[in-house]
Amino acid sequence: MRYIKLPSENFEKFFNSLKAWGSIYAPVKRGSIYSFQEVQRAEEVALDYNRTMLPPKKFFVRPRDEILRLKNGRWENGTDAEPIVLFGLHSCDIHGLKILDKVYLDEPVDPYYKARREKTFIVGISCMPDEYCFCKSLGTHFAMDGFDLFLHELPDGWLVRIGSVRGHEIVWENGELFEEVTDEDLKHFKEFEERRANAFQKEIPQEGLADMLDLAYNSPVWKEYAEICLACGNCNMVCPTCRCYEVCDKWISAYDAVRERRYDSCFMENHGLVAGGHNFRPTRLDRFRHRYYCKSYFDPSSGYNCVGCGRCDEFCPAKIEHVKVLEEVRGSLR
Repeated sequence: MRYIKLPSENFEKFFNSLKAWGSIYAPVKRGSIYSFQEVQRAEEVALDYNRTMLPPKKFFVRPRDEILRLKNGRWENGTDAEPIVLFGLHSCDIHGLKILDKVYLDEPVDPYYKARREKTFIVGISCMPDEYCFCKSLGTHFAMDGFDLFLHELPDGWLVRIGSVRGHEIVWENGELFEEVTDEDLKHFKEFEERRANAFQKEIPQEGLADMLDLAYNSPVWKEYAEICLACGNCNMVCPTCRCYEVCDKWISAYDAVRERRYDSCFMENHGLVAGGHNFRPTRLDRFRHRYYCKSYFDPSSGYNCVGCGRCDEFCPAKIEHVKVLEEVRGSLR
């Protein structure tokens, strides 16, 4: 991997150079929350944001997506994929996209996801954890791949890691904006990462997590939290790795219709409803416990289905904390 430096005074020119690739979407503040929105100027970007409400997966698997349109008796493909730049992704969200890649790019490939993924240029950015972050304990606090460029904050600019051929091309085309990295820059980079590593306030002990969940299936802690949970599905909607969806046909007229794919939530009662009227997760307790087993399932090839971004904690109206639930479940076994 190649490392270069982007001086602060060249940041705006670098930002504007990305418009040659496509429209730029970056975190901006909307009231009390952050959201990835299209931006025109570098000054619109909230470089110090903690997390957006909806993760960047919304650009690849949209909350409501028209995938086919019935017109003149024929179904037409509704795929639309324009080149875009996703600017300012945190490491945890990049890991979230890598988990989605294993789902949507494995056979059979999802053509809508693939087309949008291939036309997206990703620029990561370093961050400092807040009280909700626990990505460090899941190994998703640092991205080694899954981006084109990654910017690490320095006192007088950014240390840039180049993660793809496309990233190299952008740098080559704008070579006058970059400098070689000095020993002083590497010292600042190391100091920032050490300060960041010491700032995490939460962690999930991974040791024996899968065994703990197997043994704690009947723990009373599940029932206690299931009674607090509102079953609203917020945690699913804001999760960067949840990927359940449903497909519905919507008739516009007697001859025209659209086929939509839209987010679904395993917290909804009808999520487990199958043909014949049987529901394999009929109670809130079943659905609450299922989500924790899904997120904490460990796949040797891809890790956990949780990246520790903290969205499910921050946006839970019942103030249920993911790490605290697992700690109490583990404690109930002692």
